[in-house]
This record gives sequence, C-alpha cells and structure tokens, in this order.
Amino acid sequence: MHDIRAIRSDPDGFDAALAKRGLEPLAASLLDIDDKRRQAIATVQDAQTRRNTASKAIGKAKAANDEAEAQRLMAEVAELKHTLSLNADFERAAIDTLSKALAELPNLPADDVPLGEDESDNVELRKVGTPPSIENPQAHDDLGEALGLFDTEIAAKLSGARFTVLRGPLARLERALGQFMIDLHTTEHGYTEVSPPLLVRDDALFGTAQLPKFAEDQFHTTDGRWLIPTAEVPLTNLVRESVLDAASLPIRVTALTHCFRAEAGSAGRDTKGMLRQHQFQKCELVSITTPEASAEEQERMTGCAEEVLKRLEIPYRVVTLCTGDLGFAARRTYDIEAWVPSQDTYREISSCSVCGDFQARRMNARYRPKTDAPPQFVHTLNGSGVAVGRALIAVMENFQQLDGSITIPDALRPYTGFERITADGH
Repeated sequence: MHDIRAIRSDPDGFDAALAKRGLEPLAASLLDIDDKRRQAIATVQDAQTRRNTASKAIGKAKAANDEAEAQRLMAEVAELKHTLSLNADFERAAIDTLSKALAELPNLPADDVPLGEDESDNVELRKVGTPPSIENPQAHDDLGEALGLFDTEIAAKLSGARFTVLRGPLARLERALGQFMIDLHTTEHGYTEVSPPLLVRDDALFGTAQLPKFAEDQFHTTDGRWLIPTAEVPLTNLVRESVLDAASLPIRVTALTHCFRAEAGSAGRDTKGMLRQHQFQKCELVSITTPEASAEEQERMTGCAEEVLKRLEIPYRVVTLCTGDLGFAARRTYDIEAWVPSQDTYREISSCSVCGDFQARRMNARYRPKTDAPPQFVHTLNGSGVAVGRALIAVMENFQQLDGSITIPDALRPYTGFERITADGH
C-alpha cells in the first residue's frame, strides 16, 4: 500500500516509478481523490465549529427571551447537521475510493532494479556448479513413472489436473527434502520454525497483497476463508496490527507447509509433470526488519536459500528480476533457478524479495526505533527456502542414472535411509 502523503510530496517521482512497471501516470488522479477527501474533512470541521457556536447561542437567545433568534439558530443547527452528514458521507466515499485505488497498485521498484519488459530482460548475477553431463536426460515425470512411483492418472481421478501421487521411496524423498530444509534454516541460519494455519481470512491475504488483485489465483472456501498460496501469508501476518520493539528485530521465521494455487493465469504452461501444481510443499523464509537493514537482509536470505542447493549439489544461477518481471509486492527480487537437465535450462526454484514497507502499511505493522520515538513501519522480506516439489524435480533429474535409477545426494541420506531409488525398491 502506498502513502498518499509521499505521492503528494513527489508526484513526478511516483509516476516515473510506475512507468518502470509499464503503468500510466496516476499521481494526479489519486491526488484529485485525496483533495476531495481533504475538502470534505475541512467542510465537516467548519460545520462542527459553526454548529457548536450556534448551539451555545441558542441557550443565550432563550435566556434573553429572544424566541425569533433562537428559532433562527435552531434552523441553522439543523442545516449544519445535514451538511455534516452529507460531507461525512463524501469523506467516507473518497476514503474508500482512494483506498481501493491504492490497494490495486503494485509496489514501486527499487532504484537499482534493471529496466525490462519480461523475464528475458532479467540480469544474471552468478552461476554456481556445473550442469552434469547426462546422455539423453529423462524428464522427472518419465523417470518417476518408469520407477512406478509417480502417478498423474490416479491423481487426476482423485482431484483433476495439476496434481500428482508419489509413492514409496519417491514420497519419502519428497519428505526428506522438506525436513532437510527446515532443519538447515532453524539450526544453522537462525530462523524460528512456525507451524501456521493453512486457512486464513481476507485481511491476511490483503496484508501480503494477494487480495484484492489476485483473488482468482486463490482457493476460496465456502465459509469465507482462503487456502494459503504460500506460508508467506501467515508468517508475515504474525506481526500485523502490532508495534514492535527495535531490539526484537530482525524477526526471522520459517515454515514447511503445503501451498495451494488455482493457477488461473497459467493455462497451457508447464502442464506436464509437477512443475506447476495446484498443491505443493514449500519451505518459506520471512524476515521482519528495519528500513536500514532490509537490503542486507535480502542478501542474507538469498544466501540461506542458495545453501540448500549447494548442500544438494544442484547447479543453479541467481538472477535479478527486471521491472517487467517483478512481483506485485516486491521492490527487488532475486530468483534462484535450478538446472533442469531435461529442459536444458535453469528453472525458478526460489524468489527472495524485499517489499519495503508496502506490506507493513497494509497490515499496520510497526516498530518503535527508540522508547520515546513515534512508531515507524517495518520492512518485510520473504523467500522460498526452497520449493520442495521443484527441488524434487532437480534431484531426480540431476542425479538420474543410465539405468533409470536415482542416486540420493549425500545431504539427504540421513533423512531417507537409502542411497538410491530403483525400479525394484531401494
């Protein structure tokens, strides 16, 4: 959510930032709505003052037996009450209109975010690891089906498209990946594990900016709740409507949860296999920090997510998203992309974003820099640490063998209890 006062102080800068996202200038129209709100407030305040003055004068007129003046003043008070009511309605309408307009606008990109139209304009920062040399690499779903452990047909009978049933050692490998990630982040990276609700109310999704713009991408229940699209939603909202002590920051929390996405805008994309599912597991990282520390915190968070792939020995690269590929709530995003041999390319497995105070304003999450200082909005960050399903794809494909078996990375063997997945068991 944007601060209308900041827009008023620099309307040209606001429009220039919107232009980086390919949006038309909006500062003038937003300020026009705010001017109407301010005018209604001024009218209400003036009417209240005049009403109070007239009300006192009525008593004096009656005390002086000046009935005519008392009647005139009473008529004026009645008219002022109508003015108050009318302008209070104008003010509420202007506030609602302004709030709705601001809520539908994306965050402004940081100054150092590269300009671009789409993912082709993203800027590579680094590559880590060397893609393995695999002759005719098989896709993860073909590998899994050949092993008899990956089934989309039965999943479709159960739930429809974009679901998968995993069996036996492949299901165990998925579980091992999630446990490995959450253990790494809590024991070595300083995150506190949280087990949050998977169902949330409107306010929670509004706070992290999934609502109102992306309602069609969410699963809505019949009792008015929503299945979480990512644990970012409940984790970030842990600090909603609160004023934190500066000494408590940064707050770093993590959760391993199922996530649910309608994928309404992805028709025809990645329909084969489990790259884009309605239900998947993800280990989420969230940080709440001060404005001064948020840039450094993003670098730290990205490093924590990278460490997962380093331990798994998965080749990857890190890119900075350009303005045209930046997420709605983000000011800057680093994507981590894992190597997928069957596609001969890197695919996104984690996004680590700094949101500034964009989400904090929507949640009214603040902190007090000093004991006697006025509260300020915190900065929020979120990142995948990492997506379990896509990590499973990366492990299956990068560690596939010529006979169709899959070798288990060393880091996961304490969690799986076996070193290889074969067609006849492990």
